[in-house]
Amino acid sequence: MGSGLFDCTGKVTMVTGGNSGLGLGFAMGCAKMGGDVAIWARNEEKNALAKDKLLAAGAGRVLTYKVDVTSEEQVTEGYKQLKADFGRLDCVFANSGRNARTSNFIDMDSAEWHDLLAVSQHGAFYTLREGARLMIERAEAGEPGGSLVFCGSLSMIQGVPGIYNYAASKGAMGAVIRGIAVELGKYGIRANTVAPGYIKTGFSEGMPEEMAAQIDGLFSSVTPIARPGYPEDFEGIAAYLCSDASRFHSGDTIIIDGGSVIFPPYAASLGG
Repeated sequence: MGSGLFDCTGKVTMVTGGNSGLGLGFAMGCAKMGGDVAIWARNEEKNALAKDKLLAAGAGRVLTYKVDVTSEEQVTEGYKQLKADFGRLDCVFANSGRNARTSNFIDMDSAEWHDLLAVSQHGAFYTLREGARLMIERAEAGEPGGSLVFCGSLSMIQGVPGIYNYAASKGAMGAVIRGIAVELGKYGIRANTVAPGYIKTGFSEGMPEEMAAQIDGLFSSVTPIARPGYPEDFEGIAAYLCSDASRFHSGDTIIIDGGSVIFPPYAASLGG
């Protein structure tokens, strides 16, 4: 149950892709501080499992919705249902995305370029825009405030070969977040990006154990806090950004990476 500085009691947080991985880490942080949580994701079985975990962690209410963020219509309808169910919206984590299929720049397939952007850039845009509309509506009714959060990546600030569409989506939305922060500050709405380093999530499921261990070892060897990150490492920043503790924090890119981005051997490792 939430209490103290990061209390989220009475606040409603929506997380896209919130039934596993980083998204579930964000949702869990708000749940542990007593907040209500809405999950948007397409896998109903994983949604049900996530709901049980969030309720057990201390969430006030948890509802899950099957929403494809690449569909502007589904996003709009999803928010209508969320408002009907919860009556308000306080925080949004635009977290849905997918990994890039790596490619040399000159060989990158146009279909792959656009397919990733449909989720990680356009889907995030729809999610943040429609969420902001509900927050502005509430502010104009006399209750300002709200928190819009985009899940970025270190590729926003480092040159990483092979993942051009992924980096493009993260960099573009990072710029959008800064613009939102300036425009919507008058409503008490803040907008920030969380940029993770190497995080051990479900992407390695099905990968040979030896290969997964090699990847973990590689990143750990060039990270000052010498281990992979985990979704649990993002619970604190989620609770902070949802709660009133962050009410004057806006327009930022918050890096959570164990110190890797400031460590030269990490940057060197990305170049192969």
